[in-house]
Amino acid sequence: MDRKSYADLVYNKITENKESLKEQYVKSKDAIGYFFLDDLLPENLAMEIYRAFPKADEMVHKKSIREDKFVAAQMNKYDPLLEEIIYAFQDKRIVDVVSEICGLNGIMPDDNLYAGGISAMGHKQFLNPHLDNSHDKDRERWRVLNLLYYVTPNWDQAYGGNLELWPNGMREKQVTIHSKFNRLAVMATHNKSLHSVSPVTYEGLRCCVSNYYFSKEPLLATDTFHVTSFRGRPENRLTDAILQLDAAVRMGLRKIFKKGVRENPHVYKKEE
Repeated sequence: MDRKSYADLVYNKITENKESLKEQYVKSKDAIGYFFLDDLLPENLAMEIYRAFPKADEMVHKKSIREDKFVAAQMNKYDPLLEEIIYAFQDKRIVDVVSEICGLNGIMPDDNLYAGGISAMGHKQFLNPHLDNSHDKDRERWRVLNLLYYVTPNWDQAYGGNLELWPNGMREKQVTIHSKFNRLAVMATHNKSLHSVSPVTYEGLRCCVSNYYFSKEPLLATDTFHVTSFRGRPENRLTDAILQLDAAVRMGLRKIFKKGVRENPHVYKKEE
């Protein structure tokens, strides 16, 4: 399977369900717009993608008070199948139909895989509530959509590792989207799209293929530039206070250093 073959299947599946996906997004777009679609690919192909994932120790381990997960964007180090499925989501037909579902124009995929690629989360790993960085690596385009394709078979919702949306802030209950096998989840990213991944409670790896779409214009007229800004979960008030201070300090540095103090290593550096 190459990226066009994957894209053909993904495009057809999304198109077949376009109206119901529009309904999902319209119902949620006034807060954090999202939709999800099950059985995205034939089961045997989704299983092949899962089996192609590298072992956790072959990926980059990001561990801090903010998050604990394994990630990878330098895709030429891994099974070529993974690069093909990632870039399948960047096929123009898919970008266009997803844009139509979300009522957006001028949407562009990210060939650099800035903060995209693949990720895996194991027992006790987590991603605290946060707002994604508002821009791409060069601070030229606005991040507007996040596409997450989950590929771990038999992953029960009770295992954790699920996408959580906080449309009304952390004083109200979150919306949980099960990271179910062969499910595509798409969410809007803007100044109010607070989201997280629930702690994993199972001895296994929840694997995900990730893409971001960008635009020359922000999704909301009220959007402003911001770094990735983390919060603590509602039950962790001390962590929340520390992370709010952390975000304020990093935001202050970005006012001085427009593209950051150092280059973000989470990009796909292709050979010339």
